[in-house]
Amino acid sequence: MSKSFTLTAIATALNSELIGDGALTVTRLAHPADIRDPQDLALAVDQALVPLLRGTRANAAIVGKDCEIPDGLVKARIVVERPRLALAKLTALFAIEASLPAGTHPTAIIEPGVTLGANVAIGAFVHITAGAVIGDNCVIHSHCSIGADAVIGRNGLLHPGARIGPRVVIGENVIIHSNTTIGADGFSFVTPQLGSVEEAKLSGGKEVGATNQELVRIASLGTVVLGNNVEVGANSSIDRGTIAATTIGNGTKIDNQVQIGHNVQIGENCLICGRVGIAGSAEIGHRVVLGGAVGVADHVKVGDDVIAMAMSGVASNVQPRTVIGGIPALPRDRLVRNLFNIGRMKQFFAKIDILTARLDSLEQKQKKD
Repeated sequence: MSKSFTLTAIATALNSELIGDGALTVTRLAHPADIRDPQDLALAVDQALVPLLRGTRANAAIVGKDCEIPDGLVKARIVVERPRLALAKLTALFAIEASLPAGTHPTAIIEPGVTLGANVAIGAFVHITAGAVIGDNCVIHSHCSIGADAVIGRNGLLHPGARIGPRVVIGENVIIHSNTTIGADGFSFVTPQLGSVEEAKLSGGKEVGATNQELVRIASLGTVVLGNNVEVGANSSIDRGTIAATTIGNGTKIDNQVQIGHNVQIGENCLICGRVGIAGSAEIGHRVVLGGAVGVADHVKVGDDVIAMAMSGVASNVQPRTVIGGIPALPRDRLVRNLFNIGRMKQFFAKIDILTARLDSLEQKQKKD
């Protein structure tokens, strides 16, 4: 079911300037090249997009503050200071979530001893284990499972197939997307005698003689604690701690297909992009950005406000407010300098060939003399 808003209402929600007819109604957000109806709201937030409005059926547009709009191009426009932020607010206005009425679906299994808050919605085939606590206004979609003594704060949203393990603690306003697992056992094993990995570390990476004849499992007795306003994307996994908790700070956003190992500590307002892997006991500071497919080694400490470029391999501690990249990850200026030098190697080899030829010629001449 579509939503409709007047331009006045949208301008108010965006706290932005409205120029033109505020009574116009819009029902859909659209790229200027994809206008289908006069009630589409064109997102012409960049000057390069403005010419695309010519000849379209759009009556209204969202434009950036620096855009120049010819007279008569649209009947009304909303001028925004920060287009990406405006887009966030606009998409929230027009978003249509799959509805789930308050109450419990007949096929759901709610064990005795579960505490349900007010106005909770529980979908089909959900299983909630004894001792779990579900806060007010939570929405739990179909096929989710919630383990014993887990706690989910107010306004939580679990998409279909989310798995919440025993004793996991989730704060308020948290979103868990489909098929994500919070609270799986950590990947933690030990060998009865000195193992190959331990020997490699002690020898500095030299030849390894040890063999892993047996792998003994270390149980995960800890849990996972997610702060408020955290979001975890689809098909991600956050492992429980061995003894203490794996923790995710308030406001941190985690993308799809992310693996966070046991005992990891992640600070507040971090952005963890898709396919990131963080090994056990790593510590990630506040406001850190890890680009796509970044790998962080175990026990590494990443300082506050660090940005790791996509596909970086973080093998050692990183100082705060550093931009890093590469494998192994280096500060960006060193990485760029190294890449530049690699590009110059062809020239150096050519010069070496010339110098070698000259030396050979001189040696032959000396032999003749």
